[in-house]
Amino acid sequence: MRTDASDMSGVLDLARELTARPSITPDDAGCQRLVAERLQPLGFDVEWFLCGAVSNVLLTRGGGSPSLWFLGHTDVVPPGPEELWTFLPFRPDEKNGELYGRGVADMKGAVAAMVVALETFVRQHPEHGGEIGLLLTSDEEGEAVDGIARVADELRRRGRRPDYCLVGEPSSRQSLGDTVRVGRRGSIHLRLQISGTQGHTAFPENLDNPVHRLAPMLEELVGIRWDSGDDEFPASHCQVAC
Repeated sequence: MRTDASDMSGVLDLARELTARPSITPDDAGCQRLVAERLQPLGFDVEWFLCGAVSNVLLTRGGGSPSLWFLGHTDVVPPGPEELWTFLPFRPDEKNGELYGRGVADMKGAVAAMVVALETFVRQHPEHGGEIGLLLTSDEEGEAVDGIARVADELRRRGRRPDYCLVGEPSSRQSLGDTVRVGRRGSIHLRLQISGTQGHTAFPENLDNPVHRLAPMLEELVGIRWDSGDDEFPASHCQVAC
């Protein structure tokens, strides 16, 4: 597939438009509908997976094998106090050739690149063989219950899966494109709750402070060597979040 300056300009323009939408997880803020409105006129079938307030969409064109889907998400992490931002989170701005805004890296820039890549490919190969697609979810930066987890279960139930899937998550170490990952080691999320007895700090003999019991537990957890990693994946680790 050939690309030119107009394609790169199109990626930047779409990245700006997506970033300007305050799609704080799990709200999509219309990002997926914007993408669907661009791809549907090019012959892409649009299938929505709506789970309560969470929207997910699969756009596919063609059929059969080989099949290649792009995978991404449109929700972003809450920005926190805007006065702490050098550039406002939902007012994308460019400086020194770089675009700033909430979600530019994770991962609206990648979504924009995927969309423009699909548009360019279809223009150059309108009678392409196989299937191309884009799957977008919007519940990945929070509880992550009704996004890819829910869609994957439904697609698995239907016996539908692509031959190849390219995920646009930012995985570089130091510079763009320095690392291409071939899979995911997986993750598990656990919630630890410890109860105690309320009291006054001046009379510790009359209370049970659960924080004191929690500290050695966490120290032991983060000190465990779960595995040593391998040539394709770094070692597993435990991260504590409150």
